[in-house]
Amino acid sequence: MRLTEDDYHEIDASLAAHDAFLKARYPGERPGRQPVHTVYVPADRLDDFRDWGGIALDAMDRHDFPWSDPAVRAKLAAEPIEDLRVDFEDGYGVRDDDQEDAAVRKAAEILADGPRPPFVGLRIKSLEAATRHRSLRTLDLFLESYQDLFTITLPKVSGSDQVRTMVTLCERLERSYGLSAGALTFEIQIELPSAVLAADGSAAVAPLITAADGRCTGLHYGTYDYSAAAGVAAAYQSMEHPAADYAKAVMQAAAAQTGVRLSDGSTNVLPVGGTADVRAAWQLHHRLVRRSLERGYYQGWDLHPAQLPTRYAATYEFFRDGRDAAVTRLRRYLDRQDSGIADEPATARALAGYLLRGLDCGALTDAGLPREQLTALA
Repeated sequence: MRLTEDDYHEIDASLAAHDAFLKARYPGERPGRQPVHTVYVPADRLDDFRDWGGIALDAMDRHDFPWSDPAVRAKLAAEPIEDLRVDFEDGYGVRDDDQEDAAVRKAAEILADGPRPPFVGLRIKSLEAATRHRSLRTLDLFLESYQDLFTITLPKVSGSDQVRTMVTLCERLERSYGLSAGALTFEIQIELPSAVLAADGSAAVAPLITAADGRCTGLHYGTYDYSAAAGVAAAYQSMEHPAADYAKAVMQAAAAQTGVRLSDGSTNVLPVGGTADVRAAWQLHHRLVRRSLERGYYQGWDLHPAQLPTRYAATYEFFRDGRDAAVTRLRRYLDRQDSGIADEPATARALAGYLLRGLDCGALTDAGLPREQLTALA
């Protein structure tokens, strides 16, 4: 051997800065539960969000829901919404200041009174010039009445300057309201092609995450704004359009190992009307949810109570279908048994994470291995 201790120290020193960068920028998957969906409710209709489970169950009964699963019914009765977002943007529209101020205060009061879903937040208007002041005012007013843990959704992000400004705003509000540093976090909505491909031809999503300085918890794909901005005709705008798949592939690569989670968008084909229309919409939604899960998007948007049955039916099927194979592969990995699949540590992490997601959402009650062991592997 020709390398000396001095050689080792010199090489360590030369890579110390890069080691620190990797640790800070790519810490790995964020620990803890990720909701399977986010439900968007316009702020002026928030009174009814606690009725969503009952409405969903009624729709299942009236229209002969095709996927019979007692666990789905139990989920809808106990925890129909995992992640609630009070919408002050497109779903709410433009109102005069007095009207939106009142809606903000009422929304904060409704959430504070409880009960509420495990995850909550609000979508403010964008930081574009036309809506910027209203956006800031809404967030400020909300914090006057509600300071429990919540997530902010930042829509129509077009560049890193907006994200850096959002970081500054969060820091200022934390100081003003006596919150701990880092208490305010936000999701970035990818609704514009300029958030995927910058004017200079570089991929724009990764710099958005960097600009968030650790406060970005998620990237959410905006199906219809993005498709329209990309020139896709309205009849063909969809979560499975090639333009959508390209944007989400870039998002996925940018967010990998950063702790920033991904969410697919929504379908605007709602299960309403007669039974034939409802069942056709259910078939579409079920297929799209399963498609997203298979592509590594474990979260999506739901816009109507009757979308909840297919959200959970498709999600539960996805985790149950792969449960036994995942357990077998993990046990063989742990036992170092010979098998037809040569799994590596990264794959073991993915298998453990898959089983943990199944447990978190209620799809699995038995993951085949103790939760503590799965958490250590993941």
